[in-house]
Amino acid sequence: MTATLRIVGVAALGLLVWQAVVTLAALPRFILPGPSLVFSTLWSSRALIAEHAAVTAIEVLVGLGLGAVLGFLSAILLAASPVARSFLRPMLVFSQAVPVFALAPILTLWLGYGLWSKVAMALLIIYFPVTSAFFDALMRTPQGWLELARVKNATPGRLLWRIRVPAALPGFGSGLRLAAVYAPIGAIIGEWVGASRGLGYLMLLANGRAKIDLMFAALIVLAVLTLLLHAAVDALCRRLWDA
Repeated sequence: MTATLRIVGVAALGLLVWQAVVTLAALPRFILPGPSLVFSTLWSSRALIAEHAAVTAIEVLVGLGLGAVLGFLSAILLAASPVARSFLRPMLVFSQAVPVFALAPILTLWLGYGLWSKVAMALLIIYFPVTSAFFDALMRTPQGWLELARVKNATPGRLLWRIRVPAALPGFGSGLRLAAVYAPIGAIIGEWVGASRGLGYLMLLANGRAKIDLMFAALIVLAVLTLLLHAAVDALCRRLWDA
C-alpha cells in the first residue's frame, strides 16, 4: 500500500510540474500540450490507441518469451562448455556493439513489415541482459555446494541441472526484469522503421500530422504497459524463486 501511494504521489507531482511548465511558459499545444488535453485525447481516442497498443503488446510478449528461452539456453551452454564460451561470448559482446537502429532497417528488409521484424528487434535487445545475468549467476555457484556434490560422485550433468541451475535462477529473474523494460524499446524501434500498426507507428503518424496530444497519449500508454509488464515479471520471479 505504501509503495502504491508513493507511485501515485510521484505521478501527481509530475503532472503538476508538467502543467506548471505549460502554463508559465505559455507553450502552444503543438509544442507541449497540457496533461488535461493529453488525457482528454487519450479518452476520446481510446479505441484507436487500444487497437495499436494490442499490436505492440503482442510483439513485446512474443519477443520477451523467445528472448527468455534463448537466453536461458545460451547461458547454460556457455556455463557448460569452455569451447562455447570462447566462441559465443565475443559474439554476444559484438551484438551489443552494433547500434540497434542500424540493424532495424535490415531486419525489416529481411522479415518484412509485420510481426516478426519487431519481435526480432525486441529479442535482439533483451538477449544479452538475460544471457549475461543468468550466465554470471551460473558461474557464481557456492563452491561448498559443488564440492559436496562431487564428494557424492555427482556427474557434471547432475551438477549443472541439480545444483548450478537452481542456484542461478534468481540471476535469471534479474535478467528477465531488465528484459521486461527493454523489450518494448525494441518493438517501438521496429515500428518506427517500418510498420502499419502499433504504438510506435501511431506516434510517428500523430507527430507527422502535428497531433502532439495524441502522440503523448500513445507514449503514456506505452509507459504504462512497460510498467505493468515489469511488475508482472517481478511478481512472477518473486513467486517462483523468491529472488
